[in-house]
Amino acid sequence: MDYLYYLFVLLSFLAVALFLEGSYLAWNAYRGPEAKRIERRLRAMSAGEGAEQVSIVKKRLLAQTPALERLLLALPRVHLLDRLLLQSGVRLNVAGFFGLTLLSTGIGLGLALAIHLPLFAALAVALALAMLPTFYVYYAKSKRLQTIEAQLPDALDLMGRALRAGHAFSSALKMVGDEMPDPVASEFRITFDEINYGISLQGALTNLATRVPITDMRYFVIAVLIQRETGGNLAELLDNISALIRARLKLLGTVRVLSAEGRLSAWILTILPFALAALINFINPGFMALLWKDPAGLKLVGTALVLMIVGIFWMWRVIRIRV
Repeated sequence: MDYLYYLFVLLSFLAVALFLEGSYLAWNAYRGPEAKRIERRLRAMSAGEGAEQVSIVKKRLLAQTPALERLLLALPRVHLLDRLLLQSGVRLNVAGFFGLTLLSTGIGLGLALAIHLPLFAALAVALALAMLPTFYVYYAKSKRLQTIEAQLPDALDLMGRALRAGHAFSSALKMVGDEMPDPVASEFRITFDEINYGISLQGALTNLATRVPITDMRYFVIAVLIQRETGGNLAELLDNISALIRARLKLLGTVRVLSAEGRLSAWILTILPFALAALINFINPGFMALLWKDPAGLKLVGTALVLMIVGIFWMWRVIRIRV
């Protein structure tokens, strides 16, 4: 008798558990988040809501939390900053970049106040450290674009050989993404994935030119788009672009060698006043204190900084030669 009672309790428990599991699965199939997402996509693609455009391009998030995402979207030109972070290749979103900037500002202000610098000097140190993340992002972008520019001729040669072997243009893009090193491989791989997922060739190549804003990449994109409209030997066209890029990079290397002395002089003249001021302040703090304690000293410091900025801009324009 006791065995029948325990068996009845066990079967009742299993029945209730299976009923609850079935009810949850049925609700999830018809009213769950996945069902609602599929319903929204079907409704968006239906004839009744044909005006709504469904984008299959992956969108970057400005922040991990929705509230912070909405706050950042309200800022003007925030997408330009997001594009800069994308072009630099750093693993930061806009919220992380702002957080790193605020952290650098706090560290700079705390260090300046800890060594008892005046308020003006402390704010200057905090501002200088706050600009470090921006300088790093621009530096990373410049180095990444230079690397892509140096890798692009080999990528075009590989595409030309693939086209001569009978591969399609999209297959040639995939070969570059598989065989070439990063970062050029990742960019061409993204372009291949966009074409493979249904984006038009013109849209995918335009996105490539946006992610890699260099002149040689624009030449490649424009040449391919024109060839798709007018016809011609695309393999020979890619070989000509590759030879042109190699010749330009060779000339650019010669120009950089000839302008190396000017660039070194610009760096020395920029860093020397600040390094000398820090050294004098370390040796004799009272001697340099007049520059921020006396009103005439503040005027001299302001005038010197303005003249230094003008001189730095002038030297930068002189040694920056476009090829």
